[in-house]
Amino acid sequence: MPALDGIRVLDMTQYEAGTSCTQALAWLGADVVKVEPPAYGDPGRGVGRSPEYEDYTPYYCAWNSNKRSLALDLRTDEGQDLFLRLVPKFDVFVENYGPGVTERLGVDYATLSEANPGLIYTRIKGFGSTGPYAHFRCMDMVAQAAAGAFSITGEPDGPPMRPGSTTGDSGTGIQTAMAILAAYIQRARTGKGQLVELSMQEAMMYYTRTRTFMASEWGTKAAPRRGNYGGRPPVNIYPCKPFGPNDYVYLMPVNQDHWDALCAAIDRGDLLIDPRFETTATRVEHGDALYEEISAWTREHTKYEAMETIADAGVPCSACLDTADLHHDRHLKARGFIHEMELPVHGKVPMLGFAPRLSDSEFEIKPPPRLGEHTDEVLSGELGLDAETLSQLREAGVIGDSARFS
Repeated sequence: MPALDGIRVLDMTQYEAGTSCTQALAWLGADVVKVEPPAYGDPGRGVGRSPEYEDYTPYYCAWNSNKRSLALDLRTDEGQDLFLRLVPKFDVFVENYGPGVTERLGVDYATLSEANPGLIYTRIKGFGSTGPYAHFRCMDMVAQAAAGAFSITGEPDGPPMRPGSTTGDSGTGIQTAMAILAAYIQRARTGKGQLVELSMQEAMMYYTRTRTFMASEWGTKAAPRRGNYGGRPPVNIYPCKPFGPNDYVYLMPVNQDHWDALCAAIDRGDLLIDPRFETTATRVEHGDALYEEISAWTREHTKYEAMETIADAGVPCSACLDTADLHHDRHLKARGFIHEMELPVHGKVPMLGFAPRLSDSEFEIKPPPRLGEHTDEVLSGELGLDAETLSQLREAGVIGDSARFS
């Protein structure tokens, strides 16, 4: 049985910060009903939209598996009424709309907590709901810029640089899921629901925390950018054949044992007695020369050959796997992290999994829902609406059409 079997979530999230949260809950076994506008759904469905992908883009698929989709127009009186009738049947509500949107839709905390005092009402805002920035709109990279991630990314003599990962969104989402589960456990003791709020800026600062504490001296100076230099030489990124854009191996030997093992792995025992490299201090002093000595070896090997040779010797390192490599990585396949799945529109594709593994909790990754796919199922199952009523609501534009997916 999945760990969160029995927890029920009304999901009014969009794009990634909220959808990553609710997908994590769904993967752990929660019943997640994604409430979407019938006309266009979660705007994330349109990221990378094409005639081929329709409303089922790879971006949307990345964050919405194991959910059910209810297409419901909350701008109508009938839609609001149906939604408020659903609220008492669920444990959790999650939204990550811009400032003021839930109030305009009539699904604010005061309204929903009145309908269900045990509800865990969860909201993700770019800068929270209080403070001078509360009315500012936010996206992933805006949160990262506001949390210092740009300032510590890039070359030392270059400008701040946009990070490649979307931690501002998905990193916030995972922290939100953790907070929801904490509130759920507390509700088991008290019987009361509560408001859970996360600021994307504040959540993102969790991931810049090491550099903020180690290099800022309690806010008296800014942490510097270091590029690929991650510590004392020979910590760095090294080129490998055939010298494509991602043909590199990253080495992180941080102590004497690692240094000894590295020299042995690349058959360069002479480096151990070279006066330029005998101590940490001399390796720092002659860092450029050391880089050339090591890269002379890595250039004769592929990134996988370099990783396996050096890692087998006990030195922390990894090939720089690109986003194509990750879909086919033999280690991830062996661990069952990559799931072959037949999806609508896309056919058979590799779907990436979820890191947490619980020995007594199993789940199956299910395809993300098409827009409104489970509308009839949810409304008939939860509210007892019959086929005639559903047809009338559909004709009025209050709900979406799920018949095309049956």
